[in-house]
Amino acid sequence: MLHLDGAHGEGGGQLVRTSLSLAVLLGEPVKITDIRAGRSKPGLRAQHLTGVKALAQISRAEVEGATLGSRELTFRPRTIKGGSYFFDVAEKAGSAGSVTLVVQALLPPLLAAREPATLTIRGGTHVAWSPPAHYLMHVFLPALAELGAEVDLTLTRWGWYPRGGGEVQLTVKPAGRLSPQKWLNPPDPTRFQALSAASQVPYHVIQRQGRRLQERLGETLLVAEVETDSLDPGTFVFLWGPHAGFHALGARGKPAEQVADEVVEDFLKFKNSQAALDKHLADQILLYLARAAGPSVVTTEEITLHLLTNLWVIEQFLGPGFQVRGNLGEPGEVSCRGRA
Repeated sequence: MLHLDGAHGEGGGQLVRTSLSLAVLLGEPVKITDIRAGRSKPGLRAQHLTGVKALAQISRAEVEGATLGSRELTFRPRTIKGGSYFFDVAEKAGSAGSVTLVVQALLPPLLAAREPATLTIRGGTHVAWSPPAHYLMHVFLPALAELGAEVDLTLTRWGWYPRGGGEVQLTVKPAGRLSPQKWLNPPDPTRFQALSAASQVPYHVIQRQGRRLQERLGETLLVAEVETDSLDPGTFVFLWGPHAGFHALGARGKPAEQVADEVVEDFLKFKNSQAALDKHLADQILLYLARAAGPSVVTTEEITLHLLTNLWVIEQFLGPGFQVRGNLGEPGEVSCRGRA
């Protein structure tokens, strides 16, 4: 059985998600200790626990330590099985725990299943410390499609902090060999577009967010304005293009213009890096590149501790296969020799 130190590197939930995804994918048991030791509230939170139980369900796994706050977990997977599944992040502890983090844990093994899978997942769709549903729809899943993975995601209801109540539905088709990629050049900035959305706030807030984006990035930027239905109020700005997406969430007392400004600053940092991938896509795509049928190389706006931790986990299961050029906190390049 493989033993992993949950405090390694960033010491967050991504280490748990990637570890269990690979355990299910490879049929290899794993034990993780000191889970999320690097966080102010260590141990498994609601969305992590949902991810653990979801992965256990699709692989008929034996699990020890799958409780809220648990800092140690033993996971023994069996065979991956497709089919229809329903998961609720708030089932055990009413919360806006992220549905997208659960999706990210489930996709690698489900793409390797023998039959398709349909998923319905409830919880927070646009919440802090996780990619919003729109990032998956417009950035992550299109990148996966370039590798040859066919995943369809529909946002059926928005879910904000604190209660969540959002829902996404996914269809995952089994993938054959994934195609290696060379993503080296920055995307065309004219291909970026934006979304300004909100629930239970005056419509002028949505308009002000969109106006600010156009003031700073140009009147030709296409900005969609959407009023959404949800349990709680919330505001959201999202700017995206090929292999990159940037978002910000509103908060009580936070001006609409500030929400838009945060997105613009993140975009400009990415643009100035001249990289092909934003820093989040760079670490999220590593596992798929490691399973691709040949070598890949990508440039990223920033070598993050998140990326290095994810890379370390993958190599614990698959052995050495990555090379990183660049310094922590700076733009860089990641090469992967591939496996499948």
